[in-house]
Amino acid sequence: MPVVPPGPAAYPGTAPAAYPEHTAGPVTAATAPGPAPYPEPVAGPVLAAPDVTRPGPVVPDTSGGAPAEAAPAPRAKPGRDRYLDLLRAVALVRVVVFHLFGWAWLTVLFPSMGVMFALAGSLMARSLARPAGSVIRSRLRRLLPPMWAFSLVIVPIMFALSWKPVREEGLWWFIKLGSYLFPLGSPPYPDESGSPGGWFELTWADQAAGPLWYIRAYLWFVLASPLLLKAFRKLPWVTLLAPIALTAVIGTGLVTVPGTLGEGLLDFAVFGSCWVLGFAHNDGLLKEIPRYIAVSSAAIVMGFGLWWASGHLTEEGWNLDEIPLAQATWSLGFCAILLVYAPSWQKLPGRLAGWDSLVTLANNRAVTIYLWHNLLLMAAAQLVDELWSVPWFGDTFGTYIEQSYEVLVLIAIWPLTGLAILAFGWVEDVAAKRRPRLWPNGADRGRKA
Repeated sequence: MPVVPPGPAAYPGTAPAAYPEHTAGPVTAATAPGPAPYPEPVAGPVLAAPDVTRPGPVVPDTSGGAPAEAAPAPRAKPGRDRYLDLLRAVALVRVVVFHLFGWAWLTVLFPSMGVMFALAGSLMARSLARPAGSVIRSRLRRLLPPMWAFSLVIVPIMFALSWKPVREEGLWWFIKLGSYLFPLGSPPYPDESGSPGGWFELTWADQAAGPLWYIRAYLWFVLASPLLLKAFRKLPWVTLLAPIALTAVIGTGLVTVPGTLGEGLLDFAVFGSCWVLGFAHNDGLLKEIPRYIAVSSAAIVMGFGLWWASGHLTEEGWNLDEIPLAQATWSLGFCAILLVYAPSWQKLPGRLAGWDSLVTLANNRAVTIYLWHNLLLMAAAQLVDELWSVPWFGDTFGTYIEQSYEVLVLIAIWPLTGLAILAFGWVEDVAAKRRPRLWPNGADRGRKA
């Protein structure tokens, strides 16, 4: 759902999202983007060590002696898969655009959160070639510090704007506050905070905390991945489709799981098949299936998703984020087609090469962009609102400002995103035990080359 600015022109659709892509929309406690990592969208693929124990080719010894074994030629170290990087960057942009304009059809055109979870699942499966404990620690280290930096900004503001949770909920609230440190559950926030028409309008906390559902869901997947991967390699199709079955039970109201556990379990079910599909991509299972079978099967699953959505439309119409079973099936089929046709790009080809630096920057700062984008949308809206206060300009161009309000916000969000990257993005480098960089768009790599 779109972010609702406090200014004269509100975005369309102000009902809170009931389900992901509450990803970044005004959270109702809940697609989904990176990061990643998605998180680990920032981290490059973890590569298996070259096999140096295999004998090299036998080369005849022209001196007349016994054949001599040549030393094995070192393998070229593969780089990042730029196709996957491009998908992640597109997913992030789509999330921002959706939460600005609120166009429900965007959730059908490109299910960003399903894509982000599928990419993260593929990276996770590759990493689990190493001991599971070290992989989980590494993922948590990359994921949590950026969230802590975000929380250190928004939580004090909530208190400064007269949030008194202890008075309302008692000491139990302190336990819930721990979700800002280790988000197994939904972090608490006030339903209303700030003031109408002010820089912090009444629902700002709800909207700002929206992206945290993704951090919680990613954390669940990371912790479950060692067992999920073992299950997948023994029973691949059962493991792939089991989350869809779970969604059909708890996502349709057949069985209701209340509270934070229910919210987390629903996210886990809806995007679980996409995460496991990432396992299939990493293990090469998708390449073993004839392409026409894979694509036709994916199309059938997607068709079911649209059929289910058509009979369960909400006030937001075709917003699949509000229809869990439709989201789960459409995302699974969509991601399957993207990965079945996945090329292996070491560099972006053709005209896409011109976007290389932005794609690199988006991937290196995916968690930062995702966490902060809702808050930045509200700030961008406030800046556009100030145009009405500029002498002469507001009176002369007020009508044009109102007519192009969302477009002006879309223009303003990107320089604000750049400022957020400069201010907070370096936390992702520190979390990954890298040298902090202000603007990691790959330019330094090009100079070294």
